[in-house]
Amino acid sequence: MKRLFTIAIAALAALPAFAEYPDKPIMIVVPFAAGSPTDKVARDFAEALRKPLGNVAITIDNTGGAGGTLGAAKAARAANDGYTLMLHHVSMATSPSLYRKLPYKTLEGFEYLGLINEVPMTLISSKSVPANNFTELRKWLETNGSKTNLANAGIGSASHLCGLMLQSALKIAPQTIPYKGTAPAMTDLIGGQVDIMCDQTTNTTAQIEGNMVRAYAVTTQQRLKTPVLAALPTLDESGLMGFNVSIWHGLFAPAGTPKAVTDKLNAALKVALKDPAFIKSQEGLGAVIITDARVNGPEHKKFVETEIEKWGAVIKAAGQYAD
Repeated sequence: MKRLFTIAIAALAALPAFAEYPDKPIMIVVPFAAGSPTDKVARDFAEALRKPLGNVAITIDNTGGAGGTLGAAKAARAANDGYTLMLHHVSMATSPSLYRKLPYKTLEGFEYLGLINEVPMTLISSKSVPANNFTELRKWLETNGSKTNLANAGIGSASHLCGLMLQSALKIAPQTIPYKGTAPAMTDLIGGQVDIMCDQTTNTTAQIEGNMVRAYAVTTQQRLKTPVLAALPTLDESGLMGFNVSIWHGLFAPAGTPKAVTDKLNAALKVALKDPAFIKSQEGLGAVIITDARVNGPEHKKFVETEIEKWGAVIKAAGQYAD
């Protein structure tokens, strides 16, 4: 009997030990093209996130299309073992209203790991628009009505969402011109083919600094502190009381990912948000790193629930839906 017991113990000792998560590379799905603002955030964040995870390799998978829904569907279908994550922005909350049918469940299909940042927006125009400040721009838009046009980077994009909120606040109905991305929209704005656009500071700061467009205001309720944008007033102080639009980014995992793994990822997220290099990169983009309770999974999910309600009302009022 003693000999059998000794053999059993030896056999158990010979079995491979369960590796501690993570013991292989992690992939973060970004539902937008390489080079997009969200891709930039994801790559900077991945570098900060890998350090508290034992310097594990983290790769970025750009699966763009359909306003971010293709990438989100891919992430939702992935194995729930913690090795496929997703970094997504506010369209996670707007897609349930924009699309009649989604290939995933927004609230039930993911584990919410925490918010990362909020990116302010800027209201800009072509230099051919005869308005030097927001008061003059507002009067020009109200006077010219549907003769004016509003560019965006496509249905469901950040610029589309900001444009919807702006139309609702100003009670105007310009022609909406959707593009296949920010780059062609910005090119036509600079060239004077379109009049105005509301887009992320990550997309507009260089053009504002280069004096290629007119800048009127930022969409946050406090002025920004970045050198290029510090002089811009907020839309709230310019007369649109309560106007507040930011494009947030959050980290997600497929539903059913073990709690031990999500807890470790949340702890790593909190460390990554304090990484000096990541802080510097986000400040350069005009982004604000999240420091409140929304860095926790439950509060992240509650926040997205409120965003779904907020944007649902705006989208319904505008009647602009994706195919």
